[in-house]
Amino acid sequence: MLIAGPNLTIDRTSTIPALRPGEVLRLSDVVVTPGGKGLNVARAARALGVPAMLVAFLPGRTGRATGELIASEGVRLAGVTVDGEIRSTAIIIEADGRATVLNEPGPPLADEDWMAYEAAVGAALDEHGVLVCSGSLPPAAPEDGYGRLVRRAHANACPAVVDANGPALRSALGYGVDVVTPNLAEAEGLLHGRADESVEASPDARPRSEAAALALVDAGARAAIVTAAAAGAAIAVGTEATWVPAPRVEEVRNPIGAGDVLTAAVAAAIEEGAEVIEAARRGVAAAAASVEAPLAGDLLVERMTEFL
Repeated sequence: MLIAGPNLTIDRTSTIPALRPGEVLRLSDVVVTPGGKGLNVARAARALGVPAMLVAFLPGRTGRATGELIASEGVRLAGVTVDGEIRSTAIIIEADGRATVLNEPGPPLADEDWMAYEAAVGAALDEHGVLVCSGSLPPAAPEDGYGRLVRRAHANACPAVVDANGPALRSALGYGVDVVTPNLAEAEGLLHGRADESVEASPDARPRSEAAALALVDAGARAAIVTAAAAGAAIAVGTEATWVPAPRVEEVRNPIGAGDVLTAAVAAAIEEGAEVIEAARRGVAAAAASVEAPLAGDLLVERMTEFL
C-alpha cells in the first residue's frame, strides 16, 4: 500500500472533563505524537500487517524531527523536504467521548514542491498494489493534486482510494478514482455546499449516506463509501447502494482517525482482490475497533475480527 498523505502535523491530544469555551481550563493526560490522516492510514496498515509506505512533506527542522518520530514507530516514510515548519493540531477529548479538533493549515508550498512530491509518489508506485490519497492538501498545492496522483496510479495499472473533501475530492472524481471514502458531512459538503463538519450519526443517516454515495458515483467515482459515524456506512457501486451498520463498541477511547482506519482496511482488502462491498465490511469493523484504542490510527485486529 502506497499512501500519499502530504500534510503531516504534530498532534497534541488532551483530555478534559468538559470543554467550556470562554473559560480558563486545565488539560490532563496530554500526549504529543506525529499526526495527519495519511500517517493514521499507515499506522492502521501496520496494525493490519500490510506493507505500506507513506509519502509526506517534511517542512523545516520540525518536519525532520517529525520524520524521525515516524520512523521510530516503524512506519516506512519517504519524506519530501520543503521550507517552513510543520503544522500542529490540538485534539481535546471530553469525558463523554466528544472530540474537538483544531487544525492548522500548514506552510504554503513553493511552485516546484508539488512536482517533487508527485515524482516521489510516482517513483514508488511499482512497489505497491494500491494508492491511497489521504487528508488535506497543503496551502498552494494544486487543487487537482490528488486527481493527478490518481492519473499516475492508473497509468501504472494501480487502483486508487481517495479520502479527502472539497476541491481535492472533486478533482479525484474527475479523474475516475476507483473508491472514495468521505464521511457524510464531507460528501454533502461537496455535493450540496453544506459546511457542517459534524459526523454524529443522525436518524436519517442511512438514506442521506446512500444518496450521497450514489451521487459520488454519478460524479465520476467507480465506487463510493460514505461513512456516518456510529450509524455505519453506505456503499455505492453502479446504480446500487448497500448499507453496512456499525457494530456497538464497549468504550470510546479515541474517535480520532476512525475514518482513516476504515480507509486503510478498505485499501488493504482491495489490494488483496476483494470486492468493494467486502472491503467496506472490513473497513467498518476496523474503524469500530480503532475507537477503542488510545492512539489515532491504531487498532486491535482481534477486535476487528470479532466485529466482523
